Amino acid sequence: MRKFLYWLLAIVITLALSIYQRMTGPTYPKKIDIELHGETYKVKLPRSGVQQDETVTLKDVPSDTKAQLHYRCYPTSDDYTTVDFTSSDNVLQAVLPVQPIAGKLQYYITVEGKDYPADAPLQIRFRNDVPASILIPHILFMFAAMLFAVYTFLLVLTRKKYSRWLKITVGTLFVGGFIFGPLVQHVAFGPWWTGFPYGTDLTDNKTLLSFILFVAAAATLKWKYNKWLVLIAVLFMIIIFSIPHSTYGSEYDYSTQQISTAK
Repeated sequence: MRKFLYWLLAIVITLALSIYQRMTGPTYPKKIDIELHGETYKVKLPRSGVQQDETVTLKDVPSDTKAQLHYRCYPTSDDYTTVDFTSSDNVLQAVLPVQPIAGKLQYYITVEGKDYPADAPLQIRFRNDVPASILIPHILFMFAAMLFAVYTFLLVLTRKKYSRWLKITVGTLFVGGFIFGPLVQHVAFGPWWTGFPYGTDLTDNKTLLSFILFVAAAATLKWKYNKWLVLIAVLFMIIIFSIPHSTYGSEYDYSTQQISTAK
């Protein structure tokens, strides 16, 4: 019964962290509220696209609404290109043109003379589509690594044997972060690794730092203070994996027409 409660708590914590990381990431669609004629319309604006034109859709907004899409390559100082939204099947649509792999567009929309988002333009980054055969194992192994790490944490706190689950954590983190992780990166953007010492991709770097700590914990199992190292490793993993996914990732440099891994 106690093990069941440990697993249940570990699953809840892992799911909460995964959802938070996903929803706060720079590729998650931006939700905005459009105020129009006393009504509020909820709209999702894309921040990630594959190698095809990305359609921006304003659902449920009256078809006679005047709206424009403004975009430019990022990072550049180019003037914004403006296109009108058109109505199709009572849905307003405008298109962001496809960019080179890792290329970004900065954009915002204007609805009846008011700009959205009001604070700052959005960015959308284009990539290759990643096959499910690569993406799903990556996600599952990374989720499993976090789950086993949290379970190990609970075992340490309650003074139960934890060495087996610590080793399993190391194994799943290695497979998810250093086998399928680089595969996802390569297929999506080209480079295999954009973390230290080649770049500043936080996704790669936080995986590397977390793995180093867990390897150190697994290598010092006989040390009398090992449990403290395990606790530090798990807490560090929870903190850094709360950092939004895909932050400071690959970016296409329009001046050199090359992908930069230091952004």
